[in-house]
Amino acid sequence: MNVIRVEAGYLPGLATADVQWQVLPFEQDGQRVDVAVPVLTAPQMQALAERVKQASAQHLKTMAVSEIIDVIDRAISRLLDPNDPYRRQADALLPIVSGYDAEMVRLGLTGFFKTFRAPQLHRFVAEDFANPKVLDGFQPAVKGGAVRAFGPQLLVHSWAGNVPALALWSLICGLLVKAGNIGKLPSAEPLFAGWFARLLVEVHPPLADCLAVVWWRGAGDGDAAALYEQADTVVAYGGNDSLEAIQRRLPVTTRLLAHGHKLGFGVVSAMALDAQKAPALARRAAWDVMRYDQQGCYSPHVFYVQRGGPVSPRDFAGYLAAELANLQRRFPRRALDLEESAATAKWRQSIEWKLPADGADALIGDPAAPWCVAYTDTAESLAPTALQRNIVVAGVDTLDQMVPLVARRSEFLQTAGVAATPEELYRLAEQLGAAGVTRISAIGSMSTPEAGWHHDGRFNLLDLVRMTEIEQSAEAAADPFAPYEP
Repeated sequence: MNVIRVEAGYLPGLATADVQWQVLPFEQDGQRVDVAVPVLTAPQMQALAERVKQASAQHLKTMAVSEIIDVIDRAISRLLDPNDPYRRQADALLPIVSGYDAEMVRLGLTGFFKTFRAPQLHRFVAEDFANPKVLDGFQPAVKGGAVRAFGPQLLVHSWAGNVPALALWSLICGLLVKAGNIGKLPSAEPLFAGWFARLLVEVHPPLADCLAVVWWRGAGDGDAAALYEQADTVVAYGGNDSLEAIQRRLPVTTRLLAHGHKLGFGVVSAMALDAQKAPALARRAAWDVMRYDQQGCYSPHVFYVQRGGPVSPRDFAGYLAAELANLQRRFPRRALDLEESAATAKWRQSIEWKLPADGADALIGDPAAPWCVAYTDTAESLAPTALQRNIVVAGVDTLDQMVPLVARRSEFLQTAGVAATPEELYRLAEQLGAAGVTRISAIGSMSTPEAGWHHDGRFNLLDLVRMTEIEQSAEAAADPFAPYEP
């Protein structure tokens, strides 16, 4: 077997020989990648944090936000070039590390990277700041005086690895607010963040010491505590247990921006279910289910489909099953480990046990197929599936009937994909927003958020900064002391 060894992370100021390394092995289809991740001591972590803070104060915080966007855009342009060494490495190794189909990863990366080009980043900044220049200096405030936004001295990221390159989102946010950035690699995908750090430094060498990428297992020990003690703000992704573990390690004055588990769902109006529209809609819905095997926080678990259209909810479920079968041939589902296989089997068995004798409800598809559509005529509360391309289609009489079914999971709501008329869309949006939904997209776009979306209903950049105001009274009081005053 051919074994590729890759060194992960990015450690400015630390020599490879001075760091301990742990190997994380990954294997798929007879190919193996051994990823060496850095294990730092608490003193090394402290020194790294100080280095990043000092360098970002000297270089990153003195750049205009438009200059930072230009640097990121040049890096992204290289990642969008299929012949660039970094992109070729990502296309070759991320499928092995993640287990996902290589073509799915290639298309997913391209779509993801396109949201971070310069025009999108300028919109991203403008979404949070009416005047983006507040990131560069004091600007006039509408109420009088002036205001300026200051990013953290040190922003620490704890990334999840359920989707390849997921670290890019928060790392770019940190750069845009001119923070010194240190990210903790996820064990499930420990490669991309370090690559991107090195690419940024190639594009703009003064950033060499302004960011770092480290690793520790789980919640970490003294090494993690040494880093958290120096952080102004921590952005963390993962399950509730891991987020609670991070919260316990943080000083009370450190801000934690936590992004935990979420549940997505779709809503299909009867108006979208004629013989022409329904098959095309099912095709788009299948893409949302297929992309990264529902591992994203925005992925759907249930499609609520209204009765009364020319195509019934049961027939829509059949269309969806056919499209998932087609996508399986084009983008095979990744191989599941023992725990995932057991969870999938348990979920399907729980559906089978509830199937009524009249055949109204059904499990559609070959039991051995690596996907499953469960159809139910009696809609129940929103609940997670086993993921891995297992999806529920539930028939409802009215769109309003669906709202209380999802509202019971308000703390886990994020993305709703909607196929409805404009009038229905806005009426539903009012109800879903009140229930806890923070993002409403077209079906087919659930798993590809727009640049600048408000992640979990929050501000991507505003939540990272501290605003400093010069009040109008201070301006007025300063005038008499000017040399031109008599």
